[in-house]
Amino acid sequence: MGKPINVETYVKRGEPIERAIRRFLKKCKKEKIMEKVLEKRFYEKPSVVRHKKKLRVKRLNEQNRKKLLEEERKR
Repeated sequence: MGKPINVETYVKRGEPIERAIRRFLKKCKKEKIMEKVLEKRFYEKPSVVRHKKKLRVKRLNEQNRKKLLEEERKR
């Protein structure tokens, strides 16, 4: 599964707790902790994982191709 992710946030002197919670949530979002938890919630067969990865790469390639075409049209 990889190395464990430890996210710590300390409340500064005189700081409202809401601001510290907001900083904590930003750190969690940056580390993509919730995405990893949701991915590992259920077992996926390796073939399904490969299929999803293949689709993700295909989508990215299509988006890049569209951007290149738009840039060429602007020239």
